Amino acid sequence: MTTVVLRSVLKCPRCGFTAEETMPTDACVFFHECGNCKLLLRPEPGDCCVFCSFGSVQCPPMQEKRGCCA
Repeated sequence: MTTVVLRSVLKCPRCGFTAEETMPTDACVFFHECGNCKLLLRPEPGDCCVFCSFGSVQCPPMQEKRGCCA
């Protein structure tokens, strides 16, 4: 069984600012405000959440679905 990673580093596509965040295990995160430039991050088409679009690790549901941690 694969261990689910709950921490992911989000990277803002506008300014490159990074922030390590804890991902919820029971919900998708649709919006996240960049701590630097205040851009409101939204999932890219085809992704379920901001972690899948801009994170170093995909969200827990996707990790479990794909059986991997990246």
